[in-house]
Amino acid sequence: MNATLAPLLDQLKDLAARPLAAASAPPKDLYVLPEICDLEQQRIFAQSWLCAGRADDVAAPGDYMTFELGPQPVIIIRGADGDVYARANVCRHRMMRLVEGRGTSRKFTCPYHAWTYDIAGRLVAAPHMDRTDCFAREDLALATVRCEVFQGWIYVTMSAEIPPVAEQLAELTSLTDRYNQQDYITIFSEEHVWDTNWKCLTENFMESYHLPVAHRSTVGAHYSVEENTFDERGPFAGFTCQFFTKSDGAPVGRAHDDNTSLEGVWRHTSVMPTVFPSHMYVLAPDHLWYLSLQPDGPARTRVRYGAAIAPEKLAGEQDRDAYLATTKAFLDKVQVEDRHVVEGIFNGAASPLGAPGPLSWLERGNHEFAQYLARQLCDH
Repeated sequence: MNATLAPLLDQLKDLAARPLAAASAPPKDLYVLPEICDLEQQRIFAQSWLCAGRADDVAAPGDYMTFELGPQPVIIIRGADGDVYARANVCRHRMMRLVEGRGTSRKFTCPYHAWTYDIAGRLVAAPHMDRTDCFAREDLALATVRCEVFQGWIYVTMSAEIPPVAEQLAELTSLTDRYNQQDYITIFSEEHVWDTNWKCLTENFMESYHLPVAHRSTVGAHYSVEENTFDERGPFAGFTCQFFTKSDGAPVGRAHDDNTSLEGVWRHTSVMPTVFPSHMYVLAPDHLWYLSLQPDGPARTRVRYGAAIAPEKLAGEQDRDAYLATTKAFLDKVQVEDRHVVEGIFNGAASPLGAPGPLSWLERGNHEFAQYLARQLCDH
C-alpha cells in the first residue's frame, strides 16, 4: 500500500469504531485521491459480486447484454438451456471486443477477423487457420466469468474465492422474499456516467435524510421521516437496509388490489437495501428501481439504472404505454435531483475548505458503509 494513504486509512478506521452518535462523514480525501480508487479496485470491486442487471434483461435463449466488470468486458447470455451465463467479451485470437450493447443472437462474430463463437462460448469458426500447427479449436472457447442469479438479479464477479450470492445474502432473503421481486417485469435498463465519486452516490442512496428536501416534489412528498426504520444487523451481513412506508395518497409504493403475497403494513412498506459495495434498490409493493455502480477513476461513476413493475400492477393498467411513460419520467426526475446533489457533494469534497460534519441518526446506513469500507481497505 502507498505509505501516504496510511494516515487517511487510520482516520477511516477510527471513524468506523465510533458509535453513530459520535460519528461524522468520512474524511474528504477518501473521495478524491486516485490512490484510494486504485485500492478500492483491488480490495473491493475485484473481490465482490457486482450487479449486472435483471434476469429478464436476457429473457430468452440467445438474448445478451454487455457489462463492464471493472477492467473486464463481459457478455451476459441466456443459454440454450435457459440458464444465465457470463463470458469474457474478448476474442481468443487478438483480444478484440466481440460485441456492444444488447440484442439477440445465436453467435458472436469478432469484427476483426471473423472468429465466431456460439452462445455457449465455443469457437465454431476461425477462417484461414488451417496452416497454423498450434491452432486447436476446442481449446479456444471464450473465458468463463462467474455468474449467479439471486431473486431476479444477475451478479458477476472476477473472484473465485467469495461465497455464492445466495449464501452471502442469506440474511437479506428474509427481508425481501415476501415481495417475489424475481417476478417483477423490467421496463427499462440504461447506462449513464455521473461526474462524482461512486461513494458519494452510494451514500446518497442509503440515507433518507435528504428526501424531504432534495426530493420534495417527487419521492419525498409522501415520506415521513419519523417512520423510517433500519435493519438491526449492521454492515457485517454484507448489506445495509432500511424501511419506509407510503401514505394513502402516495401515487406509487402501495400494493395493487390483486397482490396476494403482502399483508398488513407490508402492503405499503418499501425495503431499501444497499448490497455492498454498490448495488442498491428500492423494493416497493408495486415496483422496484435500482442502481449498480462502478468507479471510473475518482471523479466519475458508471451507473447502470433500471426499473421493474410488479406483474399484477402492470396487468391492471388499461393504458400500459402511458403508465410506463409516466413511471419512467417520474423515476428519471428523481435521478436528476440526485445527480445534482451528488455531483455537488463531490465538488465540495474536492474544494480547499470542504470538511466532513457530524451524521444524523437518519444516516445510520452511511456509518455502516464507512464500517464496511474500513474492513475492506484497512483490515489487511
